[in-house]
Amino acid sequence: MPTARVDSVNLFFEEVGAGLPLVFVHEFAGDYRSWRLQMGFFSRRYRTLAFNARGYPPSDVPTDPEAYSQGRAVADAIAVLDGLKIGQAHVVGLSMGGFTALHLALGHPQRVLSAVVAGAGYGAGPEHAEAFRAESVLTAAAFAAEGAAKVAERYAVGPARVQFQNKNPRGWAEFAEALAGHSSLGSALTMRGVQAERPSLYALTEALATVSVPVLILAGDEDEGCLEPALMLKRTIPTAGLTVLPRTGHTANLEEPDVFNRAVDSFLAAVARGAWRLRDPRSRSASTTGMT
Repeated sequence: MPTARVDSVNLFFEEVGAGLPLVFVHEFAGDYRSWRLQMGFFSRRYRTLAFNARGYPPSDVPTDPEAYSQGRAVADAIAVLDGLKIGQAHVVGLSMGGFTALHLALGHPQRVLSAVVAGAGYGAGPEHAEAFRAESVLTAAAFAAEGAAKVAERYAVGPARVQFQNKNPRGWAEFAEALAGHSSLGSALTMRGVQAERPSLYALTEALATVSVPVLILAGDEDEGCLEPALMLKRTIPTAGLTVLPRTGHTANLEEPDVFNRAVDSFLAAVARGAWRLRDPRSRSASTTGMT
């Protein structure tokens, strides 16, 4: 079983294809299998790689709560790159993985060719932070007390996941079954240490304004918790573009794989030919037309 090792923790990964490395980082409710439709598409031109975060078997599940944090998640992604001797890679992350992709662009720009930050924003707004943290703590407690199989019955039909269920019942059922099979302990510790405790994106705006790595922000238009943060990221990051998928919820890569893949493919092609540039400062003006 292929693994990368960091701090005595083994992280399972899967890779296929050849070319420039393209790394996929999964969301809280997903795992490496969540990227199967992207791996199949992009492996024709890229060396595609998906790994399971700590707490997600067959990766190890540390029992120490201190082993889980946003910083650890970023360090784990770097460790996977190091373990595979990958100097630089394109990084695509969804939700929890989108936060990791963004923090890689912030803290390790020399390792990131580009970053796709999809469905990232839950709890980011100052007015939502306290409620999100409280709900995350309750969710962690539910995973610990009831187990993943029971929690999945509710979590998989959240307000930004019913879109997937309505469009593709079979695909959604596979997603829900995979979530039900996750480690209850790993899910509880991840929810408490990574999700509930991660820093607000709005507290990072000064740093975000200095990002030089090409960034694509992607959100579903019915993923309510991510829409305003997506706009903030677009307005703050000088290299950012924004794609909004219509009538789409949180699990955009599975719910609308063709649209998602085309958007990412077009972005990567623009980066490759040097066409993804800094935003023209003239586009930032208090004037609507430029006449005043």
